[in-house]
This record gives sequence, structure tokens and C-alpha cells, in this order.
Amino acid sequence: MPEHTDMHIGTRLREVRKRRGMTQRDLAGASKVSLSLIRKLEQGEVSDTRMETARRLAAALRIPTTTLLTRDAAPAARGVADQWAPVRAALGAPHTWTGPDDEPTVAGVSDALTAALPLFSGDKFAELAVVLPALLRDADAVAETDPEGRAVRVRLLQLTGWLLTQTRQYDTASEALARSLDDAGDRLQGAASVNTLCWLLLRQGKVAEARELATRWADDTEPRLSRATPAELSAWGWMLLRISASAVRDNREGEASDALRLARSAAVALGREYAPRHDFLRTFGPVTVAMKRTENAAVKDRPDRVLSLASTLPTDRLHPTSSNRNRHRLDVASAHTSMRQYAEAVGVLAEIREESPEWLPQQQYARDILSRIVARRRTLTPEMRSLADAVALPL
Repeated sequence: MPEHTDMHIGTRLREVRKRRGMTQRDLAGASKVSLSLIRKLEQGEVSDTRMETARRLAAALRIPTTTLLTRDAAPAARGVADQWAPVRAALGAPHTWTGPDDEPTVAGVSDALTAALPLFSGDKFAELAVVLPALLRDADAVAETDPEGRAVRVRLLQLTGWLLTQTRQYDTASEALARSLDDAGDRLQGAASVNTLCWLLLRQGKVAEARELATRWADDTEPRLSRATPAELSAWGWMLLRISASAVRDNREGEASDALRLARSAAVALGREYAPRHDFLRTFGPVTVAMKRTENAAVKDRPDRVLSLASTLPTDRLHPTSSNRNRHRLDVASAHTSMRQYAEAVGVLAEIREESPEWLPQQQYARDILSRIVARRRTLTPEMRSLADAVALPL
């Protein structure tokens, strides 16, 4: 448990163990954690343990790891900047392991990262704020001595950069992504970091920089279509989508269309949505390209075109995460609003809130949509008022 926490892990460990009717020795046997360490944790002699150990204790107690790691102060009651302060600190001070239990292992950190993936894909920001500092620390430790450990850290830094971009922690996101790119072991690993880095640049309004970076990497990763692997097609396809997204925002519509056409050729070569196991950020295929085509229509202020394209998309095939369907649905809600179809726009926003309640409040785009609705309506429905509160629309 990192030093910044308000309640050390031992207090919760003792409470949950007693609720489960287990002795310390029972827990040691079930978790394969030493009895000595469990005693020291519960007695408060030790307040710091590695993520792998916390996960094994939690598994033995049949609870989420975050139950052991949650601080007293509720994340929702604190500002977003405070929520991510421990993550910023962990990124800013990488170090090797000096805790009381055994050093982290590559396998253990990899397992812990795999266990945390549903938190990333499910936009569980509050839980991630709790587990990420310890996971980053453990990843630093294993990366120092093992190439496989470095690959695990690269993946974790990619996810962390993506998460921090979602939550508008742009400087820290840039740091995480730069570190992941520096440590990348091959061009596909590097392309995964650049993909999110381009998105970060777009969110910061650095359109030309994003276009130049994506173009350079598209050239470097272009495969021979007849022999390309799904991973190669996905990497190249995403670079093309980033070129298209930046070009259309820079009023380079011809360049945007050309890049989108090439991305579609990569998707056609795949023939399906490629979704590698444990790597949802690399999901790519015909549906992804079609959603980006819809996004381009939204950027060009063609709400009629957005709704026409969206009506043909089988987005039910995609998990409703912020990296794909939710962002597309914001484009749809915006288009409905432009067409004065307010009930439909509110319905889309309400669906997003139900499926991703921690994600929606982070979206300035959602606030902009609701602001337009509120400005054009003489009276607001209860659902409109509720959504306005959910995204913290200024009064």
C-alpha cells in the first residue's frame, strides 16, 4: 500500500478476515502470503505491500483488491486533481522495490495488470485511482531487471496514459506515454503508444503535431496487405485514422478522405473487428473505421450525415467503453441536438450515463451538448436537469 493512503491495508485486512471467519494462519495458507507479513500488516508495523501481495490476499478473502486498498476519503468527495495526485507521484518517482515482502515478480505484476484491465475498459476511475500507484511502483521494480518486465511496464504506461487523457490530466498523460514509447520493444508496441499520444494531442488542439506524428508512424508501420498480421493491420489502420482525424480538423478534407480510405482497406483485409485479448485499445476493424467516418462528418458539421451513417452501424457488437461506442454516441447526441431532436439526444446521453457513469462527467463534449439543449429549451425535463447535474453543467 503506498504511503499516501489514509488507512493502511492492515486495518481493512483484519476487518475482512474476521468477517470471513478466518484466522491469520488460515489466510496465510489460502493466499500463500507469509503469516509473518500478515501479522505485521494487521498490527500496523507495515503499511506498504506490493500489488501482487494485495491481490493474493483479496482473492483469498473473496473481495476486490480495491476493497483492501480503498482510502477513507471517498474519491467522489475530492477534486479530480486530488484523485490522481498519487498516480502523478508514482509516475514522477519511479523506484525499485524496498518493501517488507518479497520483490515483485514479472508474473505477479502481469497477473495484477490483467486483473485491472476490466477497470480500464469499464472506466472505473475511482478504483483505478486506488490501485494504480502500487501497480506502477511494482512495474518499475520488475522492469529494471527483466525484458519481460519492461514489456509489462510499457503496457501499463500505455493504459495509464490513455486513462489520464480521458480524465484531462494531460501533462501526466504525456509523461506516461513518452515513457512507454521510450521503452517500447518493437514498432507495434511503439505504435500503440503513439496511437494514444496522437489522441492526446488532438484533445489539446495540437492538430498539426498529431498529423505529423501519425503520418510518420503510418509510413513506418505500413505492411504488405497480402501478408500482414492482424496486429500489423490494426497498428497501421489506427495511424491512418489519426491522420484522418487531424486532417479533417485542419480543413484538409482530401487528405482526411484518403487516409480514411486506406484505413478502410486495412479493415477490409481484417474482415472483422480485431480485438486482441487483454488489449482493448487496439480494437480495429470495419465498425471502428465506420465510426471514425461518422466522427469526421460531425467535425464537418454535417448532423444529417452523422445520423444517416450511425443508423447503419452495428455498434451493439462493441463493448460500450469510452474508446469506441460512447464517443461515437456523443457524436450522435450532438447531431440530434443540431437537428432539434432534443428527446433523442437526451435519450442517448442517458444511456451513456447508465453504462459509464464515471466517464460521462469527464466529457467536455457532453457538457457542450447539454449546454446547447438547455439554451434552446424554455423548460427542462427532469431527465435533462439530472443529466446537467451529472456532467456539472454550470448554472
